[in-house]
Amino acid sequence: MNNDVIQKSRHFGFLVMPGFSLIAFAAAIDTLRLANRIQGSEIYTWETITPNDDVVKASNGLEIKPDRFLSDVDKYETLFVCGGTKIRNAWSDSIGKWLRQQDRKGAVLGALCTGTYILAKAGLMDDYRCTIHWENISSTREEFPQLQLTDDVYEIDRNRYTCAGGTTPIDMMHHIVSMQHGRSLAAAISEEFLVDHVRGMTDRQRIPLRQQIGTSQPKLTEAVMLMEANIEDPLTPDELSSLVKISRRQLERLFRSYLSCTPTQYYLGLRLRNARRLLLQTEKAIIDISLVCGFSSAPHFSKCYRDMFGLPPRDERRLLLVREESPSEV
Repeated sequence: MNNDVIQKSRHFGFLVMPGFSLIAFAAAIDTLRLANRIQGSEIYTWETITPNDDVVKASNGLEIKPDRFLSDVDKYETLFVCGGTKIRNAWSDSIGKWLRQQDRKGAVLGALCTGTYILAKAGLMDDYRCTIHWENISSTREEFPQLQLTDDVYEIDRNRYTCAGGTTPIDMMHHIVSMQHGRSLAAAISEEFLVDHVRGMTDRQRIPLRQQIGTSQPKLTEAVMLMEANIEDPLTPDELSSLVKISRRQLERLFRSYLSCTPTQYYLGLRLRNARRLLLQTEKAIIDISLVCGFSSAPHFSKCYRDMFGLPPRDERRLLLVREESPSEV
């Protein structure tokens, strides 16, 4: 790569949606800032825009003022949609139209955190591998079954860059800087961030079980992964023990020793937490949610849900709507 290419300034746009994740946004921009500082020249520039050219609040209440009006933008070389909480409320047909225009003009499109939802809603993620924050994976799969959605920390597929939010933009931007300006610069940025391990596209987002028990119980980890992959049609305890090739008694002993519950109790909690995400993130009917999460009847689902979360699903959804309509709710 010659010097002229190395020194070429690349321009990034960040479309900041209401309720966006500030940590993800800052991690992405600070990676570009450090690249400039370490390189000793402005190899990256960036600016923020907002859906209605207004000041936008992050999920923690801090505000971002747009650098430009949306109507003044011709085309970005690379454009990231920055999402966060209540991303479905941030969608508008006008934003979808504007993003499709950017795509037609040749912009590389990406997303931080739940920004993937906006790109999917605009029809811009079909036939691309992509990822989104783990809390939104189930509901996004339900709404967009055609997506090649993964639970990896980030995905780069041709001209689409998506990451799961949190600190994962550091990993994704490290990859981008490495591709564009070499590994040495990317490594120097990681040192400045005090990051001793940069995750790759094959790293999964969230492995809470391994955090609890380490890697010394592969049969237990395998059993939980099977549960996670079979939410709609739950496996019986006998089927589960057969698939992991240990006896049912051994499986129960592992769950009691390391997770303080039976396999059945753990499986039920897994399905109910998945149901809660669908309940709060989608408009699917409660009966449909119950079926998707492996419950044979709505009354049984409602009882189990109330036992775990303290109120029935209908009341929790109603409470969410009240909160969203309250002007005092941040």
